[in-house]
Amino acid sequence: MYPFTLERPRDVSEATRLGSADSAAYIAGGTDMMQLLTDEILHPDHLVALDGLLDARIEVTPDQALRLGGAARMSDIADDPDVAAVFPVIAEALLLSASGQVRNMATIGGNLLQRTRCPYFRDPGVHACNKRRPGAGCAAMDGANRTLAVLGTSPHCIATNASDVAVALVAVGAQVHVRGPGGDRVIALEDLYRLPGDTPQIETVLEPGELITAVVVPPSPAARNSTYLKVRDRTSFEFALTSAAVGLDIADGVIRSAGVAMGGVGTKPWRMPLVEEALIGRPAGEETYRDAARYATEGAVTREGNRLKPELMKRTLVRALSVVGGRA
Repeated sequence: MYPFTLERPRDVSEATRLGSADSAAYIAGGTDMMQLLTDEILHPDHLVALDGLLDARIEVTPDQALRLGGAARMSDIADDPDVAAVFPVIAEALLLSASGQVRNMATIGGNLLQRTRCPYFRDPGVHACNKRRPGAGCAAMDGANRTLAVLGTSPHCIATNASDVAVALVAVGAQVHVRGPGGDRVIALEDLYRLPGDTPQIETVLEPGELITAVVVPPSPAARNSTYLKVRDRTSFEFALTSAAVGLDIADGVIRSAGVAMGGVGTKPWRMPLVEEALIGRPAGEETYRDAARYATEGAVTREGNRLKPELMKRTLVRALSVVGGRA
């Protein structure tokens, strides 16, 4: 591990000032950061501790909106009965994430900003990784890419976004509240993440020193009738090959509104507006689900190892839609 100084700011304002310094990074629960440090993937000069500074409350408002403090623990959110009742897709995504020990430590803000699990990014012995070494190339293009992205890729990077709960939150229209040296701002979660383009080392739109203070989810009839389905190689502590976060508002057998996003397939959590449009106004049923799922692979680009993903995406989505449709 490279040497660094550990900064313990007195408040959030001081944290944003310290975090904006060159070669500074934040640490909250530390479940991802400690691995990155010990594996010498990252080597910041300054580590800014956020423990005790950020709000950790979990609140479902009377109008059934959800507010999560940036320091709310994954396990606490997943166990909250109001979250499970009003936003089941969020609780389910969290329970399918990592392990119980990790969920007990990890914060929601940290989870949304975790780094990719691309094996080439996580292996400091691999030189050709544009995320770690801009301009070095991408070993994943012709390497072990079975788990990697088919949507939002570029000639410079096909690394998959790893967060399960980010997929669920994108499906229900979540926003992140951000604070930095320049003040506060609100960003739609799906706009927080950047596509790799020719700068895959820049993964979000956050400015230096900015941090997530809260996640806010608007009320939604579709969110109450929602689920998260994760397809993976093993059932414990494994990242998704494909996943689907789906919410449907169904009345008299007809779909009135829909929220759909997929994980394990994109360089960021991938909202599916074409699928949503294909569902709305149609009768709930397998024919509708199969017709809509055809749009999930729009723009997909596969490599040798991940050619299974487009078909698996459609099957995952149809299964998730059938689960939710059967509850209505």
